[in-house]
Amino acid sequence: MSLPPVPTPEALARAGLRSSATFDPATIAEIQRAAREGVYAIRGGGAKRAVPHFDDLLLLGASVSRYPLEGYRERCDTDVVLGTRHAKTPIQLDIPITIAGMSFGALSATAKEALGRGASAAGTSTTTGDGGMTPEERESSKTLIYQLLPSRYGMNPDDLRRCDAIEIVVGQGAKPGGGGILMGQKMSDRVAAMRDLPPGVDQRSACRHPDWTGPDDLEIKIEELREITDWQKPIFVKIGATRTYYDVALAVKAGADVIVLDGMQGGTAATQDIFIEHVGIPILAAIPQAVEALEELGMHREVQLVVSGGIRNGADVAKALALGADAVSIGVAALVALGDNAPALEAEYEQLGSAAGYYDAWHEGRDPAGILTQDDALAARLDPELGGRRLANYLRATTLETQTLARACGKSHVHNLEPEDLVALTIEAAAMARVPLAGTNWIPGRD
Repeated sequence: MSLPPVPTPEALARAGLRSSATFDPATIAEIQRAAREGVYAIRGGGAKRAVPHFDDLLLLGASVSRYPLEGYRERCDTDVVLGTRHAKTPIQLDIPITIAGMSFGALSATAKEALGRGASAAGTSTTTGDGGMTPEERESSKTLIYQLLPSRYGMNPDDLRRCDAIEIVVGQGAKPGGGGILMGQKMSDRVAAMRDLPPGVDQRSACRHPDWTGPDDLEIKIEELREITDWQKPIFVKIGATRTYYDVALAVKAGADVIVLDGMQGGTAATQDIFIEHVGIPILAAIPQAVEALEELGMHREVQLVVSGGIRNGADVAKALALGADAVSIGVAALVALGDNAPALEAEYEQLGSAAGYYDAWHEGRDPAGILTQDDALAARLDPELGGRRLANYLRATTLETQTLARACGKSHVHNLEPEDLVALTIEAAAMARVPLAGTNWIPGRD
């Protein structure tokens, strides 16, 4: 089914028609859909509304008052170590860009293998997601982080020992306070067996861990995980960006080695559209709050901060690091690198009522790219070796962009970027990021 033609604003104006800012065509269409179907809308991807983001910040390159480094002749290092606080074996990465948790179930087994191959080739880590660890993922991933989610689906104590770090997921940026969804059409026999659930039945994950009701219980759980793994594995705590200052402080108090902070622009395989667009805060607003909490506890850089939610290129990475992050994590961008929403599949996206660059019906399991599906025929379209090479190319290019910008600011390591290297283009971004408005020394809310 092809999409109906959309009238242009010019054509509407010529006809004397004016759209309501409150009841615009998209809002009217959603009301009509809800009235017709009687259920809330579910989709994948991230927030589509415009919010202050890294594009609203600029880096101050060096000239006279600062001395730039010569590109390709003077070093600008990118390595990062995560988990130095308590773990006997922190993980060491060549680049500060990691792959976020995306489950086998949401993604095909070939996609999980491709992510592992690409991350390993680029010298970084990947993460399991809900539903457990597949053999393909473990074998292809040099450094693999095992997610422990409220659902406990696929949780295996032996896998806790086989991984390189453990990430306790308290929340996700696209749906903080809400659980995950996996529709029945993606609950294949293999996915269902790993999750100990019936195949073909819709699955909704719990929104909170059954083992605790507060931060004191989280501390007990972290201690249990350390005992299971003989204190070898770093323990990450992932939170969706909401009440960031308090959440970070409590996670640190509970004993976390690493904080993973996910902003509202982060993607998801499936959740209510109302969640994606109306819950959480932008990552730009969350990073300074997290850094403030870490600094007040004397833990900034001792407890590493990994941020995610809309990271797309080296400029985003450089700006996140300048605000105080130790590394970033990517999800949607990694899927695009593998081949999601590729223009070559335009005809097939049209048959699904979408278009290349717009496809977000990830919950339906009909992804023609073979990434967000459990259909064996579709999954076979993705060559994990080729997908891994594409992801590695993207990660290397993004790292080079980050180094180029860091050198321009006179930095010999990307972690030497700092808030002083940033200015904001809008009052909102200046207030959120706590950096001056460009051309001034004014930080809104500070003076």
